Amino acid sequence: MIPLAASAQSSCTLSDTPTDVSRWIESRFAKGKVPPFSFVYDGKPSAGLLRKWKYTAQRVENSEPGVREYLYSYQDRRSGLKVECRVKGFADFGAVEWVLSFKNLSDANSATIEQVKVVDLNLTSPGEGSFTVHYADGSHVSKADFHQRTKVLAPGDSLYMAPEGGRSSQNAFPFFNIEAPDGRGAMVAVGWSGTWFADVAAGSKGGVALSAGQKNLSAYLYPSEAIRTPSVCLLFWQGEDRFAGHNAFRRFILAHHTRKIDGKPARYPVSTSFNYGDPAPCNEYTCLTTDYAIALIRRYEQFDIVPEVFWLDAGWYEQAADYKNQKNWANTVGNWKVDRERFPDGLKPVADEVHRVGAKFMVWFEPERVVKGSQWAVEHPEWMVDVGAGEYLFDLGNPEAREWMCDYIGDFIEQSGIDYYRQDFNMEPAWFWAKNDEPGRAGIREIRHIEGLYAFWDYLLERFPNLLIDNCASGGRRIDLESVSRSAPLWRTDYNYGEPVGYQCHTYGLELYLPLHGTGVQNTDKFTFRSSLGTSIVFNWKISNASMSFYDIQNCMAEFEEVRPYFYEDYYPLTGAGDITADNIWMAYQLLRPSDQSGYIVAFRREACPSGSVTVKLMGLDPSRNYRITNKDNGESIVKSGAELASGFDLRSDQPRSSLLLKYQAE
Repeated sequence: MIPLAASAQSSCTLSDTPTDVSRWIESRFAKGKVPPFSFVYDGKPSAGLLRKWKYTAQRVENSEPGVREYLYSYQDRRSGLKVECRVKGFADFGAVEWVLSFKNLSDANSATIEQVKVVDLNLTSPGEGSFTVHYADGSHVSKADFHQRTKVLAPGDSLYMAPEGGRSSQNAFPFFNIEAPDGRGAMVAVGWSGTWFADVAAGSKGGVALSAGQKNLSAYLYPSEAIRTPSVCLLFWQGEDRFAGHNAFRRFILAHHTRKIDGKPARYPVSTSFNYGDPAPCNEYTCLTTDYAIALIRRYEQFDIVPEVFWLDAGWYEQAADYKNQKNWANTVGNWKVDRERFPDGLKPVADEVHRVGAKFMVWFEPERVVKGSQWAVEHPEWMVDVGAGEYLFDLGNPEAREWMCDYIGDFIEQSGIDYYRQDFNMEPAWFWAKNDEPGRAGIREIRHIEGLYAFWDYLLERFPNLLIDNCASGGRRIDLESVSRSAPLWRTDYNYGEPVGYQCHTYGLELYLPLHGTGVQNTDKFTFRSSLGTSIVFNWKISNASMSFYDIQNCMAEFEEVRPYFYEDYYPLTGAGDITADNIWMAYQLLRPSDQSGYIVAFRREACPSGSVTVKLMGLDPSRNYRITNKDNGESIVKSGAELASGFDLRSDQPRSSLLLKYQAE
């Protein structure tokens, strides 16, 4: 279901009248209409320019079921600037998305292109009242990473969002829900792995103005030069509450923005690390050896706890174990050769052992950050972007450099028997881009780097049809629509490793938008372990520690596999949208499979919580059906109607720092 444009202006009414996506697109991008994007060219707003420019429209072949694709172009006959807008409509979700590109077809420099808003659209509603924006924190290494936020927009109010440092989800999050006052709304997603912006402003007569794009762009183009912009997606929804939009968007991400393997959305893995946390001065995996890794793999096999993936993180490369010279994993990136003292025959023997026990092998890289004096810095100084600090940014915007990196990393993956590729990014690139932009071309360095990043990832995914990419950037600081289309954050935050309350909070907020992400777990007690439930997880078991029980580990792994499928279904937070970081509260959420009306309630009574119970209202249930609710810890069960569960259901636990896992099933 999608709203129909109400007029020739850049606005649409959130209507309850079903309209197919093709009609919405064709009406919004019709000849003579102001399209739902804008820019300023040579000091003049695009709204007045585009009506005079040469216009073309064409359908584009798209083999994806339910997808309609169009290409619209607008060309200035005088200056030779051409603007193209590639638009997709998703009939099964009532969603549209598009991306702009600019190309200078003349033999002279173009005028300045600036204030590019890839979406510039007024949203109105038949209902009376204020619009509300539901959004989230990005990652800032705290319990409040991905925390839910809500802003009611009174007339004249606005909400401006933008990340910091050049990574797309650092301190801001490019997914949000605009809720109208009458049970309708629009989920919005920005696709740009750099510095985007989004602004939602209330009008004086109702409705809101939505705009988004690249934050820093004011540039002319050289002859024949072309650039792309961020992409944007709008998914229109209606329902009893805003969760209709959130859950539709989660399903949309799985269907249309998830890596496909053999034509199906990829399942990101359950992983085990190689005994993270060796004695000082070891850090990360700087003390790992071939023999040690193989012995650990065989130990996991012995205890029948082999994961889907064995995960080798940072520190396997040259110089990372040179402790006498104060070297470690972090200050030796750029030396992308295997440390032959610890791995005499490279990583292939480790990969072979991983494959023998039926698992996959994932290895960590950080190719964009290059420490000065490292192999890449010395061999290819012409590809290093410098700001006078102790490290360079590898110039992914340089086609020659990017092609070399594609071959180098691709060959390394192939020769080492690596199945899954993990890419980290522990730097803030914004000042590298800004300091190296040419005069009059602000934003071009950023564009070229982001274009290069996508080209690099796309190369790997095409070369290795079964490859998965784990996207890390000091935790989950590069999450956006474009990055999740190619990858998933399997380590979503660098917040205090293993601290369960923070992990509960991160799940509570992030699940509203994305079903595919992961975090770690180190202990087997139910409070800690259940804090890390999801579609993916990293088991950091200390299997050499006598205090651990492999029976407990086996039980945890079995429980994870039981609950895991439900994280691909609908999600509802049950304990409000306020501050959920405190230690004196209950926190609970609900997973629901609509197809058979079954699901789970996951709940936590925290350490300082004085109350042994909390009342929650379950969502998405059929009020006329009965549901059997079973406590997975003691086997006790009760039967209640959907209407009863929606009006209020008591969760009880006698012990602080405890958890509940309740399975429910319609009878």
